[in-house]
Amino acid sequence: MGQKYWPTATLLKMLLLSSIATLGACHQSTPEPVTVNYLRLGWIPPYELPATEALSRKFTRETGVGLRHLRGAQEETLDQLALTRKLLQEGGSGPDVLQIDVTWLGVLQADLIDLRPYFAAESSSMGPGVASSYVVDGEVVAIPYQNQVGILEYRADLLREYGYDHPPRTWDEMEKMAARIQTSERAKGKKNFWGYVWPGAAAESLTCNALEWQVSEGGGRIIESDGTIRVNNPAAIRAWQRARRWIGWISPPSTAEYREIDATNVFDSGRAAFARDWGAELGGSSKNPEQFRLLHWGRQVAVGKVGFTTLPGGSMARAGTLGGLGLAVSKYSHHPREDAALIRFLLREQIESMEKGAVPNVSSEVVVYDVAPIDSSRNSSENSAPLRAIVVSRPSSIARGSYEQVTRAYFGAVHSVLTGERRAPEAAAELQKDLVNITGFRTGPPAKN
Repeated sequence: MGQKYWPTATLLKMLLLSSIATLGACHQSTPEPVTVNYLRLGWIPPYELPATEALSRKFTRETGVGLRHLRGAQEETLDQLALTRKLLQEGGSGPDVLQIDVTWLGVLQADLIDLRPYFAAESSSMGPGVASSYVVDGEVVAIPYQNQVGILEYRADLLREYGYDHPPRTWDEMEKMAARIQTSERAKGKKNFWGYVWPGAAAESLTCNALEWQVSEGGGRIIESDGTIRVNNPAAIRAWQRARRWIGWISPPSTAEYREIDATNVFDSGRAAFARDWGAELGGSSKNPEQFRLLHWGRQVAVGKVGFTTLPGGSMARAGTLGGLGLAVSKYSHHPREDAALIRFLLREQIESMEKGAVPNVSSEVVVYDVAPIDSSRNSSENSAPLRAIVVSRPSSIARGSYEQVTRAYFGAVHSVLTGERRAPEAAAELQKDLVNITGFRTGPPAKN
């Protein structure tokens, strides 16, 4: 089943048990002034620079430790991984504290320190969901910082206009809504209007999408939690074939070349009814601890015009892929205590921003995910209540150092189906052989959702 996803506001507060006095003590134990190099994922846009500089000054004022932001790059996830690995291996001139994607833990483990000694009290409070996501071989490789999950973004105003009182609950329902709205909007003269936009390029984003499709149909999770591989199964094949059918029908012919930014730009320009997007956790309540709201950093969302909900479901579930990042410390850093102090500071700042409501461009519509196991005896249909939504993880913690090869093989196979280069049954059979060769794992049936 999908992992519980963290951090909730409660967990973050547990991670901040150490006070600012402790941060100061860390600094006092250092004979010379220390500057921490901090690497964020992606580049820092110009409009964020004043806030970034103010954050650095505040950290230095409270701890006496300097903070230097290293320049990142706005690249695909795997390109960012290559850059991060290169910077880490530069040693002392590279990052001390860095943001890392949740799928990089096994790949970068050898270059990161075990944070358990620096967060001993807090680590014992981490639940199994955190352990399975951020702990490798018993080591706390990163502290959870921001988590995301795949969701559906939709034009609420168009759904109302065409008489729909709820967003689509199943892929079948989404197809019908998308086709009808697309046809009607084009009849009004909007010739480039599409029903559904999503990233289909051969990149990590396609792994996220295709995993959601196949899990929703009961097609397994690429590599199961017990290390078995059986992507060559009828449910996964059907899911890929469905997506292939969308291209040129309700999705643009160029979808197989779309990156995430391309799909976002089409939707934001008013030329699509539905889009696959990411939701980011802003902290839950005691009743709904797993609660996500979509963050649109730098995007303006018209109230009442755009809505967000769980992705549509197939025959078995409504599935959203887990994304997000953690904060890690390079093993080449000469001042891990100050690095840990920065992590605590960043977490505290995040909590304070949430509590003040200082998060820009956030939709008021909340999407709640139920991560309890799916009862396999339940079947969904368009006329029944929707199945519970689950969060699924990519097999990075299982594949570990081989994950980059695994995901490239997976999204390459799916992409060949989307472009028509290979038929889905052929691609699934070849992929299964490739994954066995890459990992050395055995084949087996897909796990129950």
